[in-house]
Amino acid sequence: MKSATQIFLSAILAAAVMAAAPSVRAQIQTTGTPGSPGATTTISGKQLPPPDPKFGGVIKNDALQSKAWWAPRVVPPKKAPNILLIMTDDSGFGVPSTFGGVIPTPTMDRIAKAGLRYNNIHSTALCSPTRAALITGRNHHSAGFGVISEQATGFPGYNSIIAKDKATIGRILLDNGFATSWFGKDHNTPAFEASAIGPFDQWPTGMGFEYFYGFVGGDANQWAPNLFRNTTQIYPFDGKPGWNLVTGMANDAIDYLNRVNQVDPSKPFFCYYVPGATHAPHHPTKEWVDKIHNMHLFDEGWNKLREKIFENQKRLGVIPPDTQIEPWPTKVIKNWDDCTPEEKKLFIKQVEIFAAYEAYNDHEIGRVIQTVEDMGKLDNTLIIYINGDNGTSAEGGPLGTPNEVAFFNGVNMMPVAVQMKWYDVWGTEQTYNHMSAGWSWAFDTPFTWFKQNASKLGGIRQCMCLSWPGHIKDQGALREQFMHVIDVVPTLLEVTGISAPESVDGIKQAPIEGTSFAYTFDQKNTKEKSRHKTQYFEMMGQWALYNEGWLLSTQVNRAPWEAFGAANPDPLNNQVLDLYDLNKDFSQSQNIADKNQDKVKQMKQMFIAEAKKYQVFPMDASVGARIVAPRPNITAGRTEFVYTRPMVGLPQGDSPFLLDSSYTITADIEVPEGGAEGMILTSGGRFGGYGFYLLKGKPVFLWNMVDLKRVKWEGPDALAPGKHTVAFDFKYDGLGLGTLAFNNMSGLGRPGTGTLKVDGKEVQTITIPHTLPMILQWDESFDIGSDTLTGVNDEDYKPPFPLTAKLDKLTIKVDRPKLTEEDIKKLENTEATAVDGQPIHHLQGEPH
Repeated sequence: MKSATQIFLSAILAAAVMAAAPSVRAQIQTTGTPGSPGATTTISGKQLPPPDPKFGGVIKNDALQSKAWWAPRVVPPKKAPNILLIMTDDSGFGVPSTFGGVIPTPTMDRIAKAGLRYNNIHSTALCSPTRAALITGRNHHSAGFGVISEQATGFPGYNSIIAKDKATIGRILLDNGFATSWFGKDHNTPAFEASAIGPFDQWPTGMGFEYFYGFVGGDANQWAPNLFRNTTQIYPFDGKPGWNLVTGMANDAIDYLNRVNQVDPSKPFFCYYVPGATHAPHHPTKEWVDKIHNMHLFDEGWNKLREKIFENQKRLGVIPPDTQIEPWPTKVIKNWDDCTPEEKKLFIKQVEIFAAYEAYNDHEIGRVIQTVEDMGKLDNTLIIYINGDNGTSAEGGPLGTPNEVAFFNGVNMMPVAVQMKWYDVWGTEQTYNHMSAGWSWAFDTPFTWFKQNASKLGGIRQCMCLSWPGHIKDQGALREQFMHVIDVVPTLLEVTGISAPESVDGIKQAPIEGTSFAYTFDQKNTKEKSRHKTQYFEMMGQWALYNEGWLLSTQVNRAPWEAFGAANPDPLNNQVLDLYDLNKDFSQSQNIADKNQDKVKQMKQMFIAEAKKYQVFPMDASVGARIVAPRPNITAGRTEFVYTRPMVGLPQGDSPFLLDSSYTITADIEVPEGGAEGMILTSGGRFGGYGFYLLKGKPVFLWNMVDLKRVKWEGPDALAPGKHTVAFDFKYDGLGLGTLAFNNMSGLGRPGTGTLKVDGKEVQTITIPHTLPMILQWDESFDIGSDTLTGVNDEDYKPPFPLTAKLDKLTIKVDRPKLTEEDIKKLENTEATAVDGQPIHHLQGEPH
């Protein structure tokens, strides 16, 4: 008969063994007496979760003659470190002081001094895709994130669903005994699965992160974010003026790490810390705004800033001394000396707010790291600090904007005179602000272009620092091997001694596609060639291929702010191809394609092979059109929606979509004695949306046109006590979303006529010449019976503005335009772009 010890070991080993590093089989480590409550074991990792071990005790007819036996608690290998994985948002290579920037980032400096600097790690050029690649170890198309979740389309590489055969690093470490957490930005939950009824398998808690504190989506108002703890929306900022998420999430992370340490000091943690900074809106506290303003970092303008960053980078040795930079792109962004005094004043304000946001964020990251040290765990913690998930964003356009929601509705060149109306409140809760692309170009020094531009290093080259006390001998040194964010997962698996699983929840796992860079930790490997030999890049039709120092890339044919025109119909072939030898040309500034046409042809074929392998096809160069593409949310296929009780927090991706359509909203309400007021229905907020409410008893329907203009329908009289039916009927005068099938956006943002009705009687009719074509404010929800976060019109009310009338029924009917045969014929001809008139970017006038 086998002993209890033999049964215990055979049960654990039955899970089989798989390599954590390619050549080493995982060794099972056990502690304690087998079957005792304190026994622990590591697992092979082949199957997650591990199979239940066979009962190793003795069962007789009575408990006194029987022997209890507990399954051992699963723990990581003994030498596995804690892991703090940090990545900031929309921050280019030349932003942090650690890599030559002028913005102070002492926390990143600290990690660099204690560990290593990396100047050759790459992103995907966009938020969601980089994050999917980072947490899965697979290329972004392989992980379903060819674009951001808000642009998802029904193809495997673009559906915004991380498939079950690609378990995240959170899930792997969780099942191997780590405490796993995620703080900050979650841009990897499908926009059509973000509601309070789930499903939650694509939320952080469903992807292996036991604890989540952050926001779901691409951006968030840092003063009043759409914030969640796990899957429950929370409002810690209510009644707390000056509360800011950058500090709020640091506080929560500090509390969580201390809680884990106090409850079980032996349990290692994996903390994925990904703040929304420095993605727009740029929302630092006044303390940091004042600090940066007093430093006068930007008074000489963006040309001089670029020169200074370049000089700093050479002085610090983070770029080769023979690096060259291209001339200032005057065809895209004018020289600083050509700006007017008013423009200079505004642009300096914009960048100081951005810089304050960056410095503030770095400071709060420092508080989290200090907590790890205060717990006595810094010496056994691997800290990876990646600056940016892509290059610096230029989505503010050449002039910047006080409202990024305006940009996503095609208002990409808001006049400076208009913007100056927000000068004194720039960066506060009154703005959803972004800076001029001139600063973004400088912050990507020594490279060119921006976020979204996957064929240019300015869009994809990040910088990174890493520390792991006792494992890095040449502290402060530089590593120059080519790397990609998909390399982080295999690196973490190697340093923890944990295997990549063969199956998770019974589903066979796809191979990890990254390459571990743990070899770079060893000083003797400083000059070793990169083990990551080949890497493709593709984002919205712009693409590149890296192969052992060579980079084939498409010439940029669309600036990031040019998002709303007809897309390149053949992004694979309708391109001008450039070729660079990055072994000799660090900054991608010397195009040698003309002299190496055979190499160009060879590398294009290599790109096609990689694209087929990793689900890049079908390539799609559209940007704005995909924002309004149909997706399988809970409203798909429905034209009528009925609600009978208050409800808040339904996200934009899961709520009725009224744009570019006719619709009728009807509310059956009962007004009590003394009258009523409050919100009946709203979607969006201060920076774009609509509201249907009672104001001093009078029914009101209001469209907030991206905070530039508000169109208001209002009843003449307060509603008397009793039952009433109030309705808003809108007739849209356009072809709608159907034109997108013809690579044509002329059906969007067209005129329409709205009529407010009370008890069947028309009380006001207004025709508006343009409507919002693309989105409402993404981070604000669809609310019934009250208004969460910000309101659509601060002059009328302050949230939550609860409805004091009784809501009997709210009905929304949507009538989406259908193309006629004549419409289709027009759209098919070469003049199709003129079918419905003017370009979208003429959609709004000045505020009033």
